[in-house]
Amino acid sequence: MKTLGFILQKEFRQILRDKTILAMMFVMPTFQLVILPLAANFEVKSINVAYVDHDHSSYSRQLRNKIASSGYFRMMGTPGSYKEGLGMVEYGKADLIVEIPSGFERNLMREGSQKVNLSVDAINGTKASLGGAYLVAVLADFNNNLDINMKLAGNRATEPPAKISVASSNWYNPRAEYKYFMVPGILVILLTMIGGFITALNIVKEKEIGTIEQINVTPIQKWQFILGKLIPFWIVGMVVFTIGLLVMYIVYGIFPKGSLVVLYLFAAVYLVALLGLGLLISTFADTQLQAMFIAFFFMMIFMLMSGLFTSTDSMPEWARMLSDATPVTHFIKVVRLIVLKGSGFSEIKNELGYLVIFAAILNGLAIWNYRKTT
Repeated sequence: MKTLGFILQKEFRQILRDKTILAMMFVMPTFQLVILPLAANFEVKSINVAYVDHDHSSYSRQLRNKIASSGYFRMMGTPGSYKEGLGMVEYGKADLIVEIPSGFERNLMREGSQKVNLSVDAINGTKASLGGAYLVAVLADFNNNLDINMKLAGNRATEPPAKISVASSNWYNPRAEYKYFMVPGILVILLTMIGGFITALNIVKEKEIGTIEQINVTPIQKWQFILGKLIPFWIVGMVVFTIGLLVMYIVYGIFPKGSLVVLYLFAAVYLVALLGLGLLISTFADTQLQAMFIAFFFMMIFMLMSGLFTSTDSMPEWARMLSDATPVTHFIKVVRLIVLKGSGFSEIKNELGYLVIFAAILNGLAIWNYRKTT
């Protein structure tokens, strides 16, 4: 254990000596956690609309005002033809085209119906589907509030029709704000990137500057060497996680509804698994550039397939299997359950088992793959 103590002393001195590394580990995640959730927002607002009005009637003007006052759309102009409106879409000035045909008001008054052309730029699938749905809802509300329809409904309804009233409430996120979904996930990803990249470069740095040769000729055991590399960054990771929780509370007003003890237990085990992956990468790579590319490859998979942005339930079967094979997926799920839902240990204990297995396998492989060569 005395040998392990010497390695720990060396690692802590090396960390504290490099001011750039300290800034990367503490200052950068703090700023990123403040900024990124503000940008990572899938709420669709300010949809640009080109309004092609061939009727120029009072009803078409009412519809235009209805769309503009809904809060979701911006009227970008009233082109004289559908072709001009399509040109606005092609140049990125509009996302939707609403075309009002000539005789719009006349047909509504005489025939009681009229078709409206709606064209949606579907390059951004999410924006297209939500924007189109919002606009259809606005058109439906406009149709229900037309004078002619209200009069017809009043003439038909001698008695109020029976109807079912539905009262809904959002659990765990009452105002359905996207930040409550994103902030815990971004905190996990930042912790993953900091811990994964720095440990992936650690042993490789020893190889490049030549100090690994001096370590290899000592009687230190392989498990002691890996443990000596892991413990300092595990402590750093726990500090970064604590800072992230403070930022989450101070900036966004999000405080874990569940037990902090359970949350820190999962964070401690997750960091062991994550740092084991970084050290495993470091044992394979010969240069820091190689280690960075390998770590970047895994980080991209973690970001896109961990359920950070979209639910893993919507993924195909092979993607769900790959997602379950990453520790990040399980930890993001746990953090969201504890922070937002207040889940207890009994409800998420299976996730802890997954993380323990990942930690044992990854650190075991790192110890096995490390070669003491002179």
